[in-house]
Amino acid sequence: MDNVQTASNANKLMLVLAFTLVFSVMNATMFNVVMPIIREEFGVSASQVSWLLTAYMIVYAIGSVVFGKLADKYRLKDLLTFGLIFFALGSVVGLVATHYWMIILARVLQAAGASVIPATAMIVPVRYFPPEKRGRALGTVATGLALGTALAPIVSGLITGFASWRFLFLLSVLPLLVLPFFRKYLDDQKGMAKKIDFIGGLLLGGTVALLLLAISMGSWWMFLLGAGVLILFMIRIRTAEEPFIQPALFQNKPYSYGLLVAFLATGMSFGLPFLAPQFLSGVNQLSPAMIGLIMFPAAISSAFMGRQGGKLADEKGNEFLVYTAIGLILICFVTLSIFVGLSPYLIMFLLVFGNLGQTFLQIAMSNTISRTLSKDQVGVGMGLFALLNFIAGAVTTSIIGKMLDVSSSAFHLNPFALKENAYMYSNIFVALAVVAVVIIVLYMLQSRIISPGEMNKRLKVSGK
Repeated sequence: MDNVQTASNANKLMLVLAFTLVFSVMNATMFNVVMPIIREEFGVSASQVSWLLTAYMIVYAIGSVVFGKLADKYRLKDLLTFGLIFFALGSVVGLVATHYWMIILARVLQAAGASVIPATAMIVPVRYFPPEKRGRALGTVATGLALGTALAPIVSGLITGFASWRFLFLLSVLPLLVLPFFRKYLDDQKGMAKKIDFIGGLLLGGTVALLLLAISMGSWWMFLLGAGVLILFMIRIRTAEEPFIQPALFQNKPYSYGLLVAFLATGMSFGLPFLAPQFLSGVNQLSPAMIGLIMFPAAISSAFMGRQGGKLADEKGNEFLVYTAIGLILICFVTLSIFVGLSPYLIMFLLVFGNLGQTFLQIAMSNTISRTLSKDQVGVGMGLFALLNFIAGAVTTSIIGKMLDVSSSAFHLNPFALKENAYMYSNIFVALAVVAVVIIVLYMLQSRIISPGEMNKRLKVSGK
């Protein structure tokens, strides 16, 4: 009976988590739509208004791994309570802000609180579901992420059209409504960590902040400074009595190799949602509202198919889901490299393949990496996985942004590309298709790093 009750609570917990993820993802992206309005209202420059995104991204990325580490020691329900309250506090500050610095403060507070959500989304499926049922749980997570992505531009446009952009902050108060359910369904389990190495945590946070700033601002001196802090962090984890991250985690070959594959996969996945608005605006001359409508079917399809992807992972294995995902992504990238710049309705259809592939790939990689971790490494291990997702996204958008700054020319990698004024976009999609092939090769090699027998032994030792 206890096992039945535990399973029931776990399933209910995933529904509550999916609901919270929708608002977390929406909050991260919906302010992009209103940045021009905020810039005009406060009279700030384009570089200044970009801090609405940059500040949020940096704090959110650091917070995801910090909360992951804290979950190895403290009750997850207490961390969620702290995070959701901070999330709402930032929303209140933003709602009453009278100066631009208060808006930035509000976004920082929001990010500090909301970063508990991706950490929780990585930890809960691993703690509450056995490996053979974990795919469905991760599919629920993917559904929340995709639904938030789909709704963000539409909700932002509606609220801004009928009221003030400030009311966007009110949406971040709604997750407080489900806090009692989190506290009801989460158990009182604590990790085995003895104490937290705050110096190591600060060094890791400094490394991430400097590297993300270096990427977003194109600053070599920040990159070098970040590399220096990273060296100090590596020294710290090898000398501290209880390091923030145990060096043994990186000696886990399947985990480290999995992070490499996941880094490339996430970076590749960020290319599509970043590129689509660019060419739909620059080549097809669509308005922001029309761009949102063109991208909506793909995002909502991913939301509806997320659990199906998780079911495939449970029934046919992660490898099958990875191959399916890469197949869908290749169909999208190859066809877009040919047809980019043509009818927006054709693009709308092709984006469905890419979004579904990305959702399936995210589920498969999360599932694959979670199986390489022992029970006492789950929090920080999955937190690092979430952190690398942010860095991969920043690297990809920076590289693609630099490529788009280059003037379009007659050169095109795909001889079948149809629109001359879209050759630059076609070339980028060809490059992303090549990365997809590299990922599938690396994943095939990864499956050989650890034998099935050794993996089963690892799972038994970890208590999964």
